Amino acid sequence: MGRFLFASSCSLYGAAGSAAVAEDAELFPVTPYGEAKVMAERELSSLASDRFSPTYLRNATAYGVSPRLRLDIVVNNLTAVAMTTGEVRLESDGSPWRPLVHVEDICRAAQAALEAPRELVHDEAFNIGRAEDNVQIRDVAEMVRDTVPGSRVSFADGAGPDLRNYRVDFSKLADTFPGLKLRWSVPDGVSELAAAYARYAFTYADFSSSRYVRLRRIRELLSEGLLDDLLRRQSDAQFSAANVETQQESHG
Repeated sequence: MGRFLFASSCSLYGAAGSAAVAEDAELFPVTPYGEAKVMAERELSSLASDRFSPTYLRNATAYGVSPRLRLDIVVNNLTAVAMTTGEVRLESDGSPWRPLVHVEDICRAAQAALEAPRELVHDEAFNIGRAEDNVQIRDVAEMVRDTVPGSRVSFADGAGPDLRNYRVDFSKLADTFPGLKLRWSVPDGVSELAAAYARYAFTYADFSSSRYVRLRRIRELLSEGLLDDLLRRQSDAQFSAANVETQQESHG
């Protein structure tokens, strides 16, 4: 009883470098997001008891088609910009390592953790992904270029290395759940995304809008007075109306 899955992130490894890190590695978050995941895991662990059993799923960087598409994650972003501009544009020099995982495989791992005997997962962290999907950002760019006809890789002016640079060891996940099969490769995910963007006639105007980028949307809601400084709703009626409008735009 009291099972709780926390959607954590491999971003709490932050600047770990090119050696694959396991769940017991020292944490080096380099963003507020990563720092928040570290703090949340520690606070949840302090609550672990016979009545409350948390498990921490440290998801690799997600990608894949979903009803609430996000374009602030690398595979989704690079595929979208290639489909709408013909350029696979990198904001870094492409050298950083990043582990990647399809959203469907995150769901498979979550189901496995919920169905596992409590003693296997109680107050335990698991890196979610596959060893072969530890890739450098330039590798992702080349996968996109090879998938989107006529596209080419380009670099932003002054592009340099990204502080977020880490590879992840997924052996604990495989050893604990031998029947769990993560099915998606990154090239397959790029193909899925490209087909979806083509099917919905996704445009550069869509790519440039705020509705697919979480931080831009939060800033809009703050500027419109719909969120306060703690990101709490100012008015349920106003907030609901804004969300309805955004959903209509994203499906329209």
